[in-house]
Amino acid sequence: MEMMMSISWVGAMILVGMICRAKIKPLGNILMPASVIGGLIGFGLMNANLLPQASSGMLTQAVGFLFTISFISIGLTGAPEGEGGAGAVAKQIVKGSMGMGFIWDMMYVLTPLMGFFIILLVGKSFDMNPLYGLMIPFAFCQGPGQSAIFGGMIEANGWPDAVQVGVTYAAIGFLFAFGLGVPMAKWGLKRGLAKYSEKISDHITTGLFPKMHQEENYGRVTTYSGSIDVLAFHMGLVGLCFIGAVYLGKLLQALIPGTIGDTFASMTFLNGMIVAYIVRFIMGKLNLLQYHDSALQTRITGWSTDFLICAAFMSIQIAIIGKWIIPMLIMCAIVGLFTLIVAIFLGQRLGGDCDFERTLGLWGCLTGTCPTGIALIRIVDPNLRTTAPTEMGAMNVFMLPTYIFVPTIIGYTANPSMATFNTILIVGGISFVIYAACLVILRLTGKKTFDLFRGKSYIHDSVDDSPSGAGQILTD
Repeated sequence: MEMMMSISWVGAMILVGMICRAKIKPLGNILMPASVIGGLIGFGLMNANLLPQASSGMLTQAVGFLFTISFISIGLTGAPEGEGGAGAVAKQIVKGSMGMGFIWDMMYVLTPLMGFFIILLVGKSFDMNPLYGLMIPFAFCQGPGQSAIFGGMIEANGWPDAVQVGVTYAAIGFLFAFGLGVPMAKWGLKRGLAKYSEKISDHITTGLFPKMHQEENYGRVTTYSGSIDVLAFHMGLVGLCFIGAVYLGKLLQALIPGTIGDTFASMTFLNGMIVAYIVRFIMGKLNLLQYHDSALQTRITGWSTDFLICAAFMSIQIAIIGKWIIPMLIMCAIVGLFTLIVAIFLGQRLGGDCDFERTLGLWGCLTGTCPTGIALIRIVDPNLRTTAPTEMGAMNVFMLPTYIFVPTIIGYTANPSMATFNTILIVGGISFVIYAACLVILRLTGKKTFDLFRGKSYIHDSVDDSPSGAGQILTD
């Protein structure tokens, strides 16, 4: 009952957010997603203990499950068709996922060093140990779930309130992600930077389509409902992949000893995507893909992302550490600004017709989670027609090595008997140079494809690649 009530409150808060966006014009004008609005309201109500039988612990677990479901659904969804055939689309997906993955790697190894030195400088007056600055990538690059997990590991080594510090970082990261990401998305829609830009009409700002504009179908009906509903069939595939992900994790844990095997086993979302790719491949070989509808699968991805974002906000229980809040805010502001500069500078040089969508997704992933990035992409690409959402999932492959060794090193640093900060300084610095070199050597960065500050696209200006002329620059 506690789990069901907690999830039901998430649904209720999303409805509240939807109403607020439709009725409160400033919220519609900044295109704030209903899941974020509802999540912020739910966050306040949760911390005030005003939602009966809603459990922060249950919501934290739900965030993990929804996170995995979203990636399974992405894996089950076929790659979008594009100009140049399937080969060209696959090439673009590989390039985009590699580029974004290596940029994430760079920030994951660099931001803990930044956090350490910033807290070292500003935290002395507040009696804050600089070790807490090392926790920033768990929040900004991964989200509240990982912040709590790794914070608990550090706290077990004798560092008090590490979990609360990590969750606070994550909350600030979410505010950065949407507080700056939504205005960026709106600017891109106005200036035609997005591949499928639309004029921002009243039904876009309110988030509700009137009957005359309800033209798009939800998906194809591929099964006879007297036997099985088409949505039940697609959710059944998700369930099958989830089971496969759990057992794939157990297999990896058995085959790979020690901390690395445990880390692989805990990455259910990535294991789920791998299983989903395998299931889709087998369905193709057995001629069963004719019963699978990618449009409907995309809606499942969208549903899980909306619920995940709202639940993530509501699961955060901030017990503010008053004496540390000032150095924490200073550190988050500096790291956030640097992250924004990197995301824009490199994102607009990845090379492709959806670099703006990639930049939004990268910004969301560098300050929240991959689903946060997908939520920002959905503002400018609501039907997920670009390759950017698929790349957001595939980029995890290139994030894997960094995801494994950085938490391990930081965990060792937290234990005075095992290592010193010199270890992460050396490893982090070398890793940053390696990933930066990969971007150059593999030609994952080049000339600008768009200029965010000038509001100019160097690809879409002269190319009309949609039936409605969505490729041209649009203004109010």
